[in-house]
Amino acid sequence: MATVLITGIAGSLARLTALRMLVDGHRVVGVDYRPPPKAHPSTIPYTQANYNKTRIEDVFRKEKPEVVLHLGRVGNLKVREGKRFDLNVVGSAKIMELSLKYGVDRLVVLSTFHIYGAHHANHIPIYEDEPLRAATRFPQLGDAVQLDNMAVQWTYRHPRLRTLVLRPCNVIGPQINNAISRFLRLPRIPFLLGFSPMWQFIDQSDMVNALHLAWQSNAVGVYNIAGTGAVPLRKALSLTGRKLLPIPAPAAHGYVRYFPGMRAFPPYLIDFFKYPVVVSDDKFRQDTGFQATIGIAESLQRL
Repeated sequence: MATVLITGIAGSLARLTALRMLVDGHRVVGVDYRPPPKAHPSTIPYTQANYNKTRIEDVFRKEKPEVVLHLGRVGNLKVREGKRFDLNVVGSAKIMELSLKYGVDRLVVLSTFHIYGAHHANHIPIYEDEPLRAATRFPQLGDAVQLDNMAVQWTYRHPRLRTLVLRPCNVIGPQINNAISRFLRLPRIPFLLGFSPMWQFIDQSDMVNALHLAWQSNAVGVYNIAGTGAVPLRKALSLTGRKLLPIPAPAAHGYVRYFPGMRAFPPYLIDFFKYPVVVSDDKFRQDTGFQATIGIAESLQRL
């Protein structure tokens, strides 16, 4: 049995992962900068603390975790830029330093495939050593790129702390509340006329399994994670069973800015509706034995 510290525990993916670990007999403690949600399980100790503040060290000192799952990257653009930087960059550096200081054996850092950026020059598929283009067009992703770069460098600078950096594709599911899942739940889902790039999805249950396999494996370094293949975006949207709303590409940014149901939609995702961003997860499957089990159609239909 291991003691596992999970950051971002107020989020649904972190909570689902924690519950899976409890079933397997591990001891789980959670940390988040947000107050605990009503759905938080009483069996998981909860500490509200910013990742870059001294209180986070009290958790490490008291709980002595052997495994740290840093799932607390803040992707919500409603959080002001300065605070997002403090949490994602300064806070992540603090968590890595404390993991080293307090003898953590395994550190998993959850990044995102969004840092590759949607760009016409991207290869298909994208491997882990491809350039990260996201911040060149959208500064809002600069903190995410810095977090990822910092974590990747950490894996080589501190080999004793066996570190994994995971870059999953679109994580979706009935309990997931990220931007893509909310978008796919709209009564009328907009799409760009003339565009239907290939998209990848991974179901929440497969993502929880991927995290579970990741920290228990011997894998170290950076890994893409994907589900069961890829589908054209228009087909994916139709699989949700919802009505589709065509939008001329030149009007996309205005639509996102002013349409009530889209105001929380990150503008950088518009490029993902134009250009394919298809990652290869061959390395992750080979090194961990991971196999996705939930098909794209099933996952989209149960949103």
